[in-house]
Amino acid sequence: MTIKTADLYDVHGDKLAVAAPIFRSYGAHAAFAGQIATVRCFEDNKSMRDALSRAGAGKVLVIDGGGSLRTALVGGLIAALAVEKGWQGLVVNGCIRDSLEINGLALGVRALATNPTRPQKRVDGELDVPVTFAGVTFRPGEWLYADEDGIVVTSEKVA
Repeated sequence: MTIKTADLYDVHGDKLAVAAPIFRSYGAHAAFAGQIATVRCFEDNKSMRDALSRAGAGKVLVIDGGGSLRTALVGGLIAALAVEKGWQGLVVNGCIRDSLEINGLALGVRALATNPTRPQKRVDGELDVPVTFAGVTFRPGEWLYADEDGIVVTSEKVA
């Protein structure tokens, strides 16, 4: 991706929501963009895995894990599934694990931290619902742009 979030803000600032700078960058792609799909799940990644099993078609999956730091939601196998299915990136309001493995994948990932603890796989979460964290409401169908400077969201494609 050659589009820079700072440039997008300079041109479209009134149309953008800017996420608080609380995320660490993982994955081989420091910059990524795509239409948003969402999942809400807490310390359980069954519904997230279900979402990533669908064709990503260049989208970004925004995962609201409630900000939990007690367990990882994304590991190397799930991140590899995201690449296989064509997802551009993941934004995780929670933790990941297998960070070295994820750093080698053609995927952009933002997460709060890493944690080696495995998540549960028994509770259904919610797919394709608006989720709010980092000062932004992420709505399915809107557009997310991420790079080294941050994450911005807009209701329509601007780049």
